[in-house]
Amino acid sequence: MQPRFETISAKVIAGQRLTMSFSQNKTGALWQRFMPRRGEIHNQLSDTLYSVEVYPSGYFDDFKPGNEFEKWAGVEVKDNANQPDDIELLTIPAGQYAVFTHRGPASAGPKTYQYIFGVWLPNSDYIIDDRPHFALMDEKYKHEHPDSEEDIYIPVKPR
Repeated sequence: MQPRFETISAKVIAGQRLTMSFSQNKTGALWQRFMPRRGEIHNQLSDTLYSVEVYPSGYFDDFKPGNEFEKWAGVEVKDNANQPDDIELLTIPAGQYAVFTHRGPASAGPKTYQYIFGVWLPNSDYIIDDRPHFALMDEKYKHEHPDSEEDIYIPVKPR
C-alpha cells in the first residue's frame, strides 16, 4: 500500500472532541454524541465527515498506548460563523500529507495504521510533522461493510 501525497490548504472543522488514549479508546462515544448534532452546524462545505487526532508534540517519540490525545468528530465549514453550543472549531493548518486509502471494515483499521507507522514510515524519506492527523469519511465509507473506504491523512515532512 503506497500513499499519494497532497498539500492541503488550511481547513476549519466544526465538531466535538474528547481526550482519550489508544488503550482507553472513546471513539464510539464521541461519534454517538456528535452525529445527532451534525445537522445543526452552519456553513458545512460537504457531507464528508472528519475524524481528527491532535497529538501532543513528541507523542510518537515515546509511544505508549496509555498516552492521551484529542480526538475530534466533525465536518469542514466555510468560516468561523456562530455555531451551536457544544460545537467547537479546530483549524487544521496547511501542509503536506501522505494519504492512505483504508479498504474494508472500520474494525480492520488498526492493521492499516500498523502498516503506516510500522512499515511505511520507518522505510520512507519522511517523518511525522506536528499537525493534526485525520481521516475523511465520504459516501464510500460504509462502517463495517467489506467494500468500505476511507482516506487517512498523515502529516509528513522530509527527513
